[in-house]
Amino acid sequence: MKELVDFVVLIIIYFVKFYKKWKAKGRDVLLVNTTMYIYLSFVLYFTLMPIVTSIPFVFNHPYTPMNLVPFVDVLNSRGDFIRQVGLNVIMTVPFGFLLPLTKKENAKLLKVVFYTFLLSLSIEILQPFISGFRSSDITDIITNVTGGMLGYIMYFIFKPLTIKILNYIKDR
Repeated sequence: MKELVDFVVLIIIYFVKFYKKWKAKGRDVLLVNTTMYIYLSFVLYFTLMPIVTSIPFVFNHPYTPMNLVPFVDVLNSRGDFIRQVGLNVIMTVPFGFLLPLTKKENAKLLKVVFYTFLLSLSIEILQPFISGFRSSDITDIITNVTGGMLGYIMYFIFKPLTIKILNYIKDR
């Protein structure tokens, strides 16, 4: 239920800050940017929420430093590492696909990798602050970036179809 506060804040931010600006740029821009906004809202839900109600308690628990040994869970057969790796890859595939669509210039793979890295690093740094039960791991960053790259490859493959669909929406 605490997440509801965060979603209300995200909805308010969307309508106050973004909706009118994106709508003025056309239906295609509104669709792509709104889709990215909704996607990022769900990334926040699965990785950091609740945020707003956690802010007063940020310093009430110790900060656990990031695990910097890649794939240590895999090497030590701890937990459900295959599921975690898979979910981390899947989580950022939409980011790698949508990011080039939100940019006017052609986004290159290295740009997508860089922004996916920044998104993942931000999440991993903030997780232990927001919740004392979450930890951060270099493996998550590696798998998130891999997902972003896969999303970009999908964008590149489906770019002609995607552009046709967006042009159709734009012209309606």
